[in-house]
Amino acid sequence: MTGAANKRANRERFHASRGQDGVVKLPQKRFYRQRAHANPFSDHSLTYPESPAAMDWSKYYPSFVDDDAPEQQGQPRRMKKDVEVVDIGCGFGGLLVALAPMMPETLMLGLEIRTSVTEFVQDRIWALREQNSASKLYQNAACLRANSMKFLPNFFNKGQLSKIFICFPDPHFKVRKHKARIVSTTLNSEYAYALRPGGIMYTITDVEALHEWMVHHFKTHPSFERVAAEEEQEDECVKVMMMETEEGKKVERNKGQKFVALFRRLEDPPW
Repeated sequence: MTGAANKRANRERFHASRGQDGVVKLPQKRFYRQRAHANPFSDHSLTYPESPAAMDWSKYYPSFVDDDAPEQQGQPRRMKKDVEVVDIGCGFGGLLVALAPMMPETLMLGLEIRTSVTEFVQDRIWALREQNSASKLYQNAACLRANSMKFLPNFFNKGQLSKIFICFPDPHFKVRKHKARIVSTTLNSEYAYALRPGGIMYTITDVEALHEWMVHHFKTHPSFERVAAEEEQEDECVKVMMMETEEGKKVERNKGQKFVALFRRLEDPPW
């Protein structure tokens, strides 16, 4: 059996894996490893809705389905709440897992382009839901495979989101690769579309040149202003973003620097 087949078999075995105490075990990263980055311009055979109205969120957040709403044939089930918090390129889900208990009534979503990593986060959340069935924690967190650079408006309505996180994105050091960076003038307009006025873009990286790039592109965009340092330091989400993501922990172990910048979505000017 090949290495990939072995990993698939172990992932499938995980779904029925319980300890001696009967508690569901968390998945192990070693069975979900793949390349650190994926080319966002490649055809990844992704599935995405035609529009936000066509997206069926019920399988991701079953506890938040509106059971009182009448079902309509061919239409997704109605939800009690909309997704409000998005982690773009969520990696192994450290931020989602840390934020979910802090905001249990807020639906949050991780978007990840890598297949195996997406499966890990989905399995991790499923296991955490099972482990915390009495308290019903982690019902508000989910992850799906998507290319945020291409299909963000397919999932979210205008002004739907209150927070977007971009944590330790691929720096794409070579100049010819800068077009693949997750922050750019064009993409910032899409973030502005999805964020409600007053909503916050959270960015963090350990690469100073990328930090300066992101600051420049958000500060020069008419829909954003940088959040003051005092307000940034008081934001509980910043502390989680710095300490709970897998990349954040790695930088901490290596005693590296972390560069943080927050940007507030401004009100649109009157027509």
